[in-house]
Amino acid sequence: MDLNALFVAIQQILSTHALLMLLLGTGLGIVVGAIPGLTGAMLIALTLPLTFYMTPFNAVVLLVSMYVGSISGGLITATLMRMPGTPAAVMTTFDGYPMARSGRPGRALGLGITASFVGGLIAWVVLLTITQPLSVLATRFGPFEYFSLIMMAMVLIASVSEGSLVKGLISGLLGMLISMPGVDPASGMPRLTFDWYVLNGGLQLLPVLIGTFAVSQIIADALDIGKVSQNSKVNSRGVLMNLADMRRHAVNMIRSSFIGTWIGILPGIGASIGSVVAYTAAKNISKTPEEFGKGSEEGIIASEAANNATVGGALIPLIAMGIPGSVIDAILIGALTIHSIQPGPTLFLTNADIVWGIIATCLLANIVMWLMMTSSVRYIARLIYLPRSYVLPVVIVFCVVGSYALNNTMFDIWVMLGFGVIGFLLERAKIPLGPFVIGFVLAPLGEEKLRSGLMMTAGDITPMFTRPFSLAFTLAAVVLLVWPLYNDWRRRRATA
Repeated sequence: MDLNALFVAIQQILSTHALLMLLLGTGLGIVVGAIPGLTGAMLIALTLPLTFYMTPFNAVVLLVSMYVGSISGGLITATLMRMPGTPAAVMTTFDGYPMARSGRPGRALGLGITASFVGGLIAWVVLLTITQPLSVLATRFGPFEYFSLIMMAMVLIASVSEGSLVKGLISGLLGMLISMPGVDPASGMPRLTFDWYVLNGGLQLLPVLIGTFAVSQIIADALDIGKVSQNSKVNSRGVLMNLADMRRHAVNMIRSSFIGTWIGILPGIGASIGSVVAYTAAKNISKTPEEFGKGSEEGIIASEAANNATVGGALIPLIAMGIPGSVIDAILIGALTIHSIQPGPTLFLTNADIVWGIIATCLLANIVMWLMMTSSVRYIARLIYLPRSYVLPVVIVFCVVGSYALNNTMFDIWVMLGFGVIGFLLERAKIPLGPFVIGFVLAPLGEEKLRSGLMMTAGDITPMFTRPFSLAFTLAAVVLLVWPLYNDWRRRRATA
């Protein structure tokens, strides 16, 4: 760890041009992250051509700050309108939205912003100190380790669902079923496409996510268009966490940050799973698990600390191995390649200034994010008081634009609208939407890893129980499945 190089990078960022890139990138990331249908990956991909004429250092500062801002910005509409601006903010909707609707929008946003900041700082410390050892450990993971990890995350479907455990499992299985159409990962042949060529590529996550959460909420709001949101004053006392709050939530915040950092290190896993794991861990450990899904402060903190921590974690394999930890990291690798920089083990030797620029930007962008969002949160919170007849048309336009921009096809718009209806009907049937999306996201990745492992071992599944990490994840999955059932049995016995 070269602190002198870090200080030099910070000084370079605080120069005029790089500082402008930092402020611009973080601000744009927050705004785009807050708009349902637009993602950080889309913003960075659209910005990439503009970096051709920048120095590599300034380009890295702009893109990494957009990365940090977009993940953080997703909590705004997730909290105020139950429309996650990014997939990583899905878990925040479970408690942020009920708290906002109960008249505490400032408190909900303040908890999320502070948790995001702390998660980003803890992940930055890990990024700074143990990049190479942890990335080496991640390279030892084979298909069975990844499958057991994904299986563990999928077991969490039962834990994050509200109400009936059966309804939560039904929702998760429906999500898995919806993920099946497309090309079989083993044979390469289309399956469940019904000879409809547009299904050969499967259903894309973005239209499904926008439809399930955003459009379904628009339909529900349109049916209740005249309802006025409860007025509540947003002041600094509700936004800023005091020392008592920090002490009360410190363990949850630190634990969730480390969970998000670790999951972010694993290539291809992503912020969504990090927030799911941290949220479920917080719920299972909490003394008041019944409050989760109804406006729990612990739930907001766990989700936001974890999903922001995955940013720093995902940068570790990018820097040390040249392996993208997420979609945005894959775009960042493309940006480095454009500037003739090859990420990987030799990056510290060939382009040390770029490495320390990434690390310094990750720190400064989190600080700027916290300052920007904290200073403007009382104005942002007023969005929920705008007449729905004005807000809903604007939101649906962004949803349509975001879905169409993915592949420039009308099919994605129809998928979005269709899943909007499905999400609305599921909620009317009291079937939670969270497990549905989780099942849709994780099933393809789990299937790919399992088939890859079975092909390597000629159909032998025993390595999943003999390899240490795989066995640990499998046992954790069993515990996570049994623990809620045991708690329910213990409560029934206590009340009998």
